Amino acid sequence: MDVRRAAGRYPGGDPAAGIESWHAFSFGPHYDPDNLRFGAVIACNEERLAPGAGFDEHPHSHTEIVTWVVEGELTHRDSAGHETTVRPGDVQRLSSAAGVRHIERNDTGTPLTFVQMWLAPLTPGGDPSYEIVRGIADSTPYAVPEAAALLHVRRLTAGERTAVPDGRYVYVHVVRGEVLLGGVEFGPGDAARITDAKGVDAVAVTPAELLLWEMG
Repeated sequence: MDVRRAAGRYPGGDPAAGIESWHAFSFGPHYDPDNLRFGAVIACNEERLAPGAGFDEHPHSHTEIVTWVVEGELTHRDSAGHETTVRPGDVQRLSSAAGVRHIERNDTGTPLTFVQMWLAPLTPGGDPSYEIVRGIADSTPYAVPEAAALLHVRRLTAGERTAVPDGRYVYVHVVRGEVLLGGVEFGPGDAARITDAKGVDAVAVTPAELLLWEMG
């Protein structure tokens, strides 16, 4: 298990414009050849947008982009005509395929925090697609077949235990709270990269929320 702490993330964004970003993988000007990906995951960014702030229209291609809102509301608009508001508990996926452009903004009067995870597809190209699942349940894995990956959401009460999926690659991101993962304590923004996961448990020290990627 490779433990990565929140304090070790690369800072980014544009604080003067109300955008604060924290990158778990090599990203933009923070190039690290030893930290390019884990399994299918090539980015796990924590984004914080002040009221009225956001990312103007920009392109993506050959990437599966999955977004999880921690607090606030995210406005999404893309060049394929989709316009949605993403709220806590929703899973949003934009399959950029051969190419798509989108806008992400905080159009509310309160701060917005979201985690955005990018996955490399098995086969590049194709037609862009978009999906949003409202209020996903803990017991319902979200499949991203284009990247041979499953997202598991775990919301735990203090003292509650959950099994980490067995898999060749498992990426665990702590959204909130404190947990013991394989006996190691993790806090908000911390992550674990587990290779050949088998029989690993997570135990909540406090109420906690986890995002777990199970990959082949």
